[in-house]
Amino acid sequence: MARPSLVDQVAEALLERIVSGDLPPGAAVPGELDLGSQHEVSRMTVREAIRTLGAQRILRVERGRGTFVNPVSQWASLDAVLRAVSEGQDDAAAAVQLIELRRFLESGACELAAGHVTAEDLAELTRDVDAMESAHRSRDVAAFVRADLRFHHRILQASGNVFVAVLFEPLHRILETRRAQTSRVPEIQAHAVAEHRKVVSALESADPARARRAMDEHLQQTLADLRTYVLGERSPTRP
Repeated sequence: MARPSLVDQVAEALLERIVSGDLPPGAAVPGELDLGSQHEVSRMTVREAIRTLGAQRILRVERGRGTFVNPVSQWASLDAVLRAVSEGQDDAAAAVQLIELRRFLESGACELAAGHVTAEDLAELTRDVDAMESAHRSRDVAAFVRADLRFHHRILQASGNVFVAVLFEPLHRILETRRAQTSRVPEIQAHAVAEHRKVVSALESADPARARRAMDEHLQQTLADLRTYVLGERSPTRP
């Protein structure tokens, strides 16, 4: 793996300060001299790092005033947005919003997959669910998460739409971490296994509407379980 350049290192350090809240939206970024001294790099390196974040609309340069942090809603980098939301202070809100995003992307992907899925795809999806069930019984959280992520990745690929998989890729690292947290709850695992089997059955029917509905219901169950077992909300209802 190539070593990050000095520009990338400074840009990453600035982004980390922004994501952590040290430089909140509207905050002024320290000047080039200060940043150069702090990171032991030239002003040119700092300038390029700021340009990098500016191109992603994370920062804006106001001539004569300085450089400022934009609100997350204006950022153009999906990876940076996901990082800011998932690592921010309101973890509960981030968890809910991520599932809402998954409903939007994965329900549509499953609908598309119903028209493209092959017998081999269905066999592999079934093996993934069997692996989830086996991991649930043996209480192997890591194996459960791997099989779960594999299952959803296969459906994205089976959608036949390259943009779906590309859009979902930045979510992978975050989902892997969050799945490891939520999948520790046995009840969540049991519900997930049952819902995944319903998705496979819907895909076997080759009915796009049924496939979309099955994935949507699965993710609604995921959201209900998050609220019940992780966030501790009482009497959750499906949205």
